[in-house]
Amino acid sequence: MQTWTNDEQLFELLKKELYTPVVGDILDAMGYYHQFLPQPIQPMKDHMVIAGRAMPVLMIDVFGEQEAPFGLLTEALDQLQPGDVYIASGGTMRCAYWGEILTATSKKRGAAGAIIHGFHRDTPMVLEQNWPVFSVGRFAQDSSVRTQVVRYRCPVEIGQVWVNPGDLVFADLDGVLIIPQAIADEVIVKALQKVRGEKVVRKEIENGMSSTEAFKKYGIL
Repeated sequence: MQTWTNDEQLFELLKKELYTPVVGDILDAMGYYHQFLPQPIQPMKDHMVIAGRAMPVLMIDVFGEQEAPFGLLTEALDQLQPGDVYIASGGTMRCAYWGEILTATSKKRGAAGAIIHGFHRDTPMVLEQNWPVFSVGRFAQDSSVRTQVVRYRCPVEIGQVWVNPGDLVFADLDGVLIIPQAIADEVIVKALQKVRGEKVVRKEIENGMSSTEAFKKYGIL
């Protein structure tokens, strides 16, 4: 049964009770087999968790000085809403797509985090802001003469995952999940049932029940 009435409650519930493996299992069971973003996308710190709504951003490669350096980057940042997750992808990752000032702007606007299919830079200055950023790693090379934002709040494809604006985003140490908006409520209700069942199974095993017996009784492993 659904127990939340708004996104703020939903995001807190995700961060408090769930983790990406169990939600991914539910998506598999529902036939959604390709909802994890590529494995190299990792949190800058292990404790970082993101729950929010996708705000996808499309990047392209450029070469040399541009009439409008960074393209629509500042516009994309300035329209962020509370609970948005900035998700950037595109181009060939020749430079950093994220840094200190982007973090400060996004945090100030109440966004939930950033997921970058590319590199970040300004690592110490990003970390000191205590705001979650996931990327494929560190690389100092500047973006102004190498990439631009050409669209935002638009669908993007990352790996095998189609990301639409407003999709539910859940990210932790084990991965980054995109949960299609149309099925998100059902997925979370089922994930909560599963994770609460897993706690029962773990207790049974710690009390001496075998894994085979536990799986036969609860159907959870």
